[in-house]
Amino acid sequence: MKPSFLLRRVLPALILVAAIVGGFLWTTRAKPVVVVLKTVDRGNVESTVVNTRAGTVEACLRTRLSTIMGGRIEFLGVKEGDKVKKGQLLLKLWNDDQKAQQTLAEAQRASATQRVKEVCTTAASSLREAERQTSLRARGYVSEAREDAARSEADARRAACDTARADIVQADARIRVTKVEQGRMALYAPFDGTVAKIVGELGEYSTPSPPGVATPPAIDLIDDTCLYVKAPMDEVDAPKIKAGLPVRVSLDALPKQPLAGKVRRVAPYVSAVEKQARTVDVEVDFEMPASGGLLVGYSADVEIVLGGRQNVLRVPTAALVEGGRVMVLNADSGKLEERKVKTGIANWEFTEIVDGLAEGERIVTSLEREGVKVGARATADEKSKIA
Repeated sequence: MKPSFLLRRVLPALILVAAIVGGFLWTTRAKPVVVVLKTVDRGNVESTVVNTRAGTVEACLRTRLSTIMGGRIEFLGVKEGDKVKKGQLLLKLWNDDQKAQQTLAEAQRASATQRVKEVCTTAASSLREAERQTSLRARGYVSEAREDAARSEADARRAACDTARADIVQADARIRVTKVEQGRMALYAPFDGTVAKIVGELGEYSTPSPPGVATPPAIDLIDDTCLYVKAPMDEVDAPKIKAGLPVRVSLDALPKQPLAGKVRRVAPYVSAVEKQARTVDVEVDFEMPASGGLLVGYSADVEIVLGGRQNVLRVPTAALVEGGRVMVLNADSGKLEERKVKTGIANWEFTEIVDGLAEGERIVTSLEREGVKVGARATADEKSKIA
């Protein structure tokens, strides 16, 4: 068989096989991964720390009032939500027995006062008589026995006068005791405020909280004209936080309305709660409360600004992978490449780039997408192309 004949018979078959294999490779070739790109730009970057668990809006003044003694509620002068003034009577327990004791003590004092007038007047007369007898004895008009008798009578009358005066002191003490006992049965507002909660109704029995046993207070009083946020911060971040640092406060009740504040106080101890991270409580004052008003008990998150840099190269923090690396798209090869960078200060949103990137370069921010890896072919999504 001639070679030319074989060539004519085999060559078409080889071309067909090559076309089939090439088509298969073309159709099975991996499609480019669609990625989101972000241009490296300049801007401000702040170093911040945030709370580990939700904080709470607290009142600067808050007191949970309970009577020292238990008893039936005889007077309840307020209801929840009422505004009260300092010294206002809020609640009083039944105390008719103590009032009766006070009335008795006052009557005894009145009686003792009258007795003092009588007995002490007699004592004064006896003293004058004794002095007269002494004068007469000196001139020899009366006997020594008569003088001694007058002196003894004067001493006895004076003792009776002193006893009567002591009865007044005792009666005054009993009156004070009954007033103190009555004070234990009543609650007065220690400051201007708002009644947040009342436990008990008129006629019900109010029980004081015994030592070591937590029971709800009879009246919870707050001063809602002064509020602050108390938030737990990780013990690792606590040494960086100082009084006076600026704070951004976010409230679930007021979304997209961050409030400015300042660190008022950092607790001098670490709180160790079972099954929770060790934290340090930080108190934050509002610079200007929300116009709509805040409520005690609102949940709040705080972002404390430790420091910042202006007009620096920055990238989204989410674009960084472990080890200070970013992913860039090579415009020439169309493949993803890894770039080592040196970072500066950072927060949840942005990280400062000190070295490794130039302004205008584009980095991958969609690292979570399937197929995003070094060497993979990639293309920018439509939004990134427009940007």
